[in-house]
Amino acid sequence: MNSAHDMGGMHGMGPVVPEADYEPFHHAWEGRVLALFLAMGAWGKWNIDRGRLFRESVPGPRYLSITYFEIWLDALIALAADAGLATAEESVSGRVDRDGEKRTPALTADKVPPAMRRGGSTRREESEITARFSLGDAVQARNMNPRGHTRLPRYVRGHQGVVDRIHGDFVLPDTNAKLDGEHPQPVYSVCFTAAELWGDDAPHPADKVYVDMWDSYLEPA
Repeated sequence: MNSAHDMGGMHGMGPVVPEADYEPFHHAWEGRVLALFLAMGAWGKWNIDRGRLFRESVPGPRYLSITYFEIWLDALIALAADAGLATAEESVSGRVDRDGEKRTPALTADKVPPAMRRGGSTRREESEITARFSLGDAVQARNMNPRGHTRLPRYVRGHQGVVDRIHGDFVLPDTNAKLDGEHPQPVYSVCFTAAELWGDDAPHPADKVYVDMWDSYLEPA
């Protein structure tokens, strides 16, 4: 996607300054939003990539003016409405439509620990797809601008790198986000130099940036 969320590598955003005493949640409600997102996701009406798509679909001006977990909350309200689990009016008001369908929670408290331990890997071991590229191959990120979700960042598009590692086969986020199928592909760790990405006037042109990239994002250099 080419929207406000894809700010990696952009100029004018300033440096990333780590917090001295990092805490994952600054307010109690933020933890509840994450818990709600996971609990609602247990219905199986969407997947991790569709969740990302909806967070990325928050309009740019709002995306840049609200906090991280406010973005998650906006996305959850939209996802629940899209999946028919709750209307936007129900989510905003906190009042259930008396005529709506009643459901038993898909994720109850006793199911949380095993669900967290199990995780939800998108690696597909059974895939018989052959990787097009080998270690050390020179590759170029495709200069594409798809509508919808993609894991191909704008700042690498059209630039050349070298295959540093082959991770295996994973679900393709671009189709999975649209519920159009998993279509697993080989994923590579591609090494780019800072000079290749931002020019010789980059502050540290010899620095290396490693980006995990799906097969269809690449072409031979």
